[in-house]
Amino acid sequence: MSTKILIGRKDIADFPGLELSGLEVKIDSGAYTSSFHCHNIEIIEKNNEKYIKCNFLDPEHPQYHEKEFLFKEFKLRRIKSSNGLTEERFSIITEIKIFNRIFPVELTLTERSDMKYPVLLGRKFLSKKFVIDTSVQNLSAKGKLITYLK
Repeated sequence: MSTKILIGRKDIADFPGLELSGLEVKIDSGAYTSSFHCHNIEIIEKNNEKYIKCNFLDPEHPQYHEKEFLFKEFKLRRIKSSNGLTEERFSIITEIKIFNRIFPVELTLTERSDMKYPVLLGRKFLSKKFVIDTSVQNLSAKGKLITYLK
């Protein structure tokens, strides 16, 4: 038997490796992958190795910190967006802290400035860890840990 955590339609999470905390995340069971809003996403070469360089969030976002991040480990993914179009996005592995636990998460890096939430958590991350109840929200932020045996 495994234990799953109840999560609502949105919550607040930290991303320690990205030096970001208190970010609103939307739970999106319709999306397979998780995504994070970035800008200035580009491949650079440093010491004959390729890296992804980016800034997380937009300068207008209250938690924007102007830090540039370099990722040596990355993948290029083909992602089908909610509008049905397929696009290529870079993905990275980092950590998310939610319900006072740290989980590894793969995030695709995308321009989401026109979206309300800077982070979407998709099925690949949610699967085998969470049960979604769309009638509630911010359970982690409120310190309400409800688990289920599955």
